[in-house]
Amino acid sequence: MTSFSAVVMAAGQGTRMRSATPKVLHEICGRPMVAWPVLAAQEAGAERIVVVSSPSVDLTTALPDGTRTATQPISDGTGGAVLAALPEVAPGLPVVVLSGDVPLVSSQAIQELVDAHVASGAAATMATTVLDDASGYGRVVRDQTTGHVVRVVETKAPGDATPEELEIREINTGIFCFDHVALADALPRVGTDNAQGEKYLPDALTVLRDQGDVVAAYVVDDHALVLGINDRVALADITALAQRRILEDHMRAGVTIIDPASTRIDAGITIGQDTTIEPGTTIKGATTIGERCSIKCSYLDGATIEDGVSVGPFAYLRPGTRLRTNAKAGTFVEIKNSDIGEGSKVPHLSYIGDADIGPDSNLGAATITANYDSKSKTKSKTTIGAGVKTGVDTTLVAPVSLGDGAYTAAGSVVTQDVPARALAVARARQHNIEGYADRE
Repeated sequence: MTSFSAVVMAAGQGTRMRSATPKVLHEICGRPMVAWPVLAAQEAGAERIVVVSSPSVDLTTALPDGTRTATQPISDGTGGAVLAALPEVAPGLPVVVLSGDVPLVSSQAIQELVDAHVASGAAATMATTVLDDASGYGRVVRDQTTGHVVRVVETKAPGDATPEELEIREINTGIFCFDHVALADALPRVGTDNAQGEKYLPDALTVLRDQGDVVAAYVVDDHALVLGINDRVALADITALAQRRILEDHMRAGVTIIDPASTRIDAGITIGQDTTIEPGTTIKGATTIGERCSIKCSYLDGATIEDGVSVGPFAYLRPGTRLRTNAKAGTFVEIKNSDIGEGSKVPHLSYIGDADIGPDSNLGAATITANYDSKSKTKSKTTIGAGVKTGVDTTLVAPVSLGDGAYTAAGSVVTQDVPARALAVARARQHNIEGYADRE
C-alpha cells in the first residue's frame, strides 16, 4: 500500500442548501458529509489528512480522531484551499485532494488513484469520469496524441468554456493526486483569470503541463463515487445511494433485511449474522446488534442489543439501552438508559427509564418507571432483581428496588422497596356500592 497525504476541501458555505448549517455538516446516514471522504482516506492508508475550512466554520467535532485542520483565510477558490493546507501535509508523499461535498468516494478508488499516479510517474493524476449529462462540471481536455490531460475547463459561469469544450463529456471529479514538490511549486503560480476571479486547482495542471510535466488521468467507472452535493435534492439522492450500499453490505454479511426500501440504518452500525430486520425499522447512532435477533418495525438509537433479542413491533430504544442475550422489548415499549437482563421481557405498552433489570424477569403490560422528579429536575434509578414479575399497570416510583423473585399486584403504585420474593400490593381496596345503577 502506497503512503500518501490527503487534503479534503470543505471551505464552501453551500448557499444553495438554504441552511444556517454549513453544507459539509449536513448528515448522510447519521454521519457528517465531510467525514465520509475523511474516513475513506483513512481506510485507504493516508498517513496524514488535512481538512480545509473557512475561518467562520469549526469542523473539529465532525472529524474523525487524528484529522488535522487548516483555515483558508479568504474564499479564493479550490487552489487557495489546497495552498492553505500544504504546510500541514506530510513532506515527500503524494498528495490526494478530495472534496468535502463528494462523500461517496471509496477507499478503494483512492488507493487505486494513488497507485496509478505512482506507476505513471506523472506530476499529477486526476480522477475523471464520463457522464451523459456533464452540465455544471469542469471538462477534461486531453492531448489527442498522448491522451495526457492538457487542461480542465471550469463551467461555473458563462465565458469559462467555449461551446466546443462544453460538448466534452469527460469531467473533472475534483479528486487529484499530486507529486508534493510539483504541487507546492505550481500552486503559487495559479492565476485568477476566470469569471469568478478565483484560483482554480485544475489550473495547477496547466502550469505543470506548460513546464513540460506529465498530467495523467485515471478514469473512474462508478459515477456515484464522484457525485457532488450542491443542494438538498442532491443530498437526498446521494443519501439514498449511501443507504442502499449500507444495507447491501449488511445483507452480504448475513443480515436479512425484508424490505430495504422501508429500512433506515446509519453508517457504522454493527449487526450480527442471522439477524432479521423487518420493514419500517430505523437504526441510528452508536447502536450494535448481535446475532439471531429479530427487529420488527422499531426505532433504535444508541442501543446495545445482544444475541437472540426480540425487539418490537413499534418499540423505541433510546440511547443507553442494553438488552442482554434473549431479552425482549415488545409492542409499544420505550426504553431509555436501562439494562434489561438476560432472558428478561418487557412485552407490552411500557416505559422503562434509568433502570437495571436482572435476568429472567417479566414486566407486565403498562409497567412504568416514574424516574423524573419535576420539582428537583432530577432522575432516579429503579433496580429490579432476577426473576421479578410485575402485574399489569404497575408504576415504580424511583428511587425504588424490587428484590429477586418479587411480585407486584396489578394496578400498584410502588413507592417503597419490595423485599425478595415478596408481593407488593399498592392500590386502594375495592369497594362495591350496591344498587348504584338504580339511583335516582
